[in-house]
Formats: sequence, structure tokens, C-alpha cells
Amino acid sequence: MTDLGDALWQAAVIMATGMVVVFVFLSILIFLVHLLAKFAPADQIEEPTAAKPAVTQNQNGIKPDVIAAISAAVHQYRQAKSTS
Repeated sequence: MTDLGDALWQAAVIMATGMVVVFVFLSILIFLVHLLAKFAPADQIEEPTAAKPAVTQNQNGIKPDVIAAISAAVHQYRQAKSTS
């Protein structure tokens, strides 16, 4: 039974050593990231400029006047279909 106890004790020591190593590594990493944040310049945010009013296209690449023409044609079709 002492052999099992020694194995469990060795496993606990290895586990604790691994946890301490990971904790120390992560602590150093966090310290270095904070240190880098102090010395690295902050990103400059560019102010948006006024865009030119131009004919824009929606996500599918269709111009608004084409969409208006299609909508009008569908509306006329539905009106004609409902009166029949």
C-alpha cells in the first residue's frame, strides 16, 4: 500500500509543480502585455470625411433606380392580377 501512496504523492507534486509553472508563466505574460501597452503608441483614429453623394448600390450591386423600376412593375402586375 505504501507504493500506491508514494505514486499518489508524486502525482500531486507533479500536478502542483505544473500549476505553479503555468501560473508564473501567465503572470509574466500579463505583466509584459501591460508593459507593452504603456510603451506602444495608441492607434490613431481617423475622422471620417464627408462622402460624395453618388449613386450607391445595395449589397447585391443593383442600383436604386433599377430596384424602383422592378418594384413599380411588380406593383402594376399585382394590381392587374387582383382586378381580374
